[in-house]
Amino acid sequence: MRYSLKRGNNMVYKQMNKSSAEAVLDGDIKGWRRILPFLGPAFIAAVAYIDPGNFATNITAGSQYGYLLLWVIAFSNLMAVLIQSLSAKLGIATGKNLPEIARENFSRKTSIFLWIQAELVIIATDLAEFIGAALGLYLLFNIPMLPAALITAVGSFAILELQRRGFRAFEAGISGMVLIVVLAFAFQTFLAQPNWVDVTIGMFTPRFDGIDSILLATGILGATVMPHAIYLHSSLTQSRIIGRNDAEKKRIFRFEFIDIIIAMIVAGAINMSMLIIAAAVFHTQGVVVEDLDIAYNGLKAALGPMAAVSFGLGLLIAGLASSSVGTLAGDVVMQGFIRKKIPLYLRRAITMLPPLVIIASGVNATYALVLSQVILSFGIAFALVPLVMFTSKRTIMGSLVNHRITTILGWIVVVIVVVLNLYLLWQTVFV
Repeated sequence: MRYSLKRGNNMVYKQMNKSSAEAVLDGDIKGWRRILPFLGPAFIAAVAYIDPGNFATNITAGSQYGYLLLWVIAFSNLMAVLIQSLSAKLGIATGKNLPEIARENFSRKTSIFLWIQAELVIIATDLAEFIGAALGLYLLFNIPMLPAALITAVGSFAILELQRRGFRAFEAGISGMVLIVVLAFAFQTFLAQPNWVDVTIGMFTPRFDGIDSILLATGILGATVMPHAIYLHSSLTQSRIIGRNDAEKKRIFRFEFIDIIIAMIVAGAINMSMLIIAAAVFHTQGVVVEDLDIAYNGLKAALGPMAAVSFGLGLLIAGLASSSVGTLAGDVVMQGFIRKKIPLYLRRAITMLPPLVIIASGVNATYALVLSQVILSFGIAFALVPLVMFTSKRTIMGSLVNHRITTILGWIVVVIVVVLNLYLLWQTVFV
């Protein structure tokens, strides 16, 4: 078979997607429609960049420093484009995902260690996403956190059910949820009426205002790279559309790169809008906001109840979508590193336990989000270093091996992200 899709997809969709992708690669489809069969994987990966863990950081940065740190988000997005493109390219070139390639090139003990740390990181990530969704329900409907968490659990199972209808249905569902988040924050931005001159200056003028602003910038940059998004993206492209030769693989990657650009622009716009809204609403009043419930009530007081509702809805949808994506990533790392699988719904049930316990204990939700980011810091190097290392080897990548400049940029990003995360970890734990 010339093209194949992920196992478990709907058979009708397989045939339709196969023929449309084949028509594009054979030159039978022209114009903008050529990108359509290749859209989707990057939007699933991009959900990781708008998870609730980013909400608190962006809102704090905007309320405390106005538009000053917008350029940090823009720079973070450029890094994300490079990293996700390397992950997608690895899957296209090899027909395998990052954990599978790591298992083949590292010892069994190393693979087991990488699997354990990846699972811990995904659990920490899921903690932020799950608590964020539950907090969204609490803010919107005044449902206590524990019942809200149980409702979130039901919702996340419902989203995973989309996968049973095929990856295209799951991609469409996740993309639709991202669209809701986009509309929610676009509405808030419209109501906030930011100073667009200051927004432009903030986006393109790198600067700081004291040590605290550097620490916040470190938090924004350090939390940008999500290990589970790296693992998952290589899995989403590894056998979704398979090229018969090097020329077709290069064309597939070019189309997937467009998917990445679009998805990262959307994710970056959402993160920027969070900071812009906080700057326009809170910074202008001299109010520093560090808790999401305070942000919700502040928006309600300043812009009206609809602004607060759209904020809560964005938080809820982002949490649900990113939580489901995290569950899929957990399946990928277990299968890839140790060749084991458990039912997806069992995995979802297991990963729900830590956030349910934390919520039941009464821990402050925003504080739990911060702690999850600390745990996340441990796992970034273990995903980034193998990614750049493997995509730089011609024996693994063939004709899709990194150009020299790409490899150099990749290692620069690795150093920046790892150093910043270590600094953030030190500041959070010891200072």
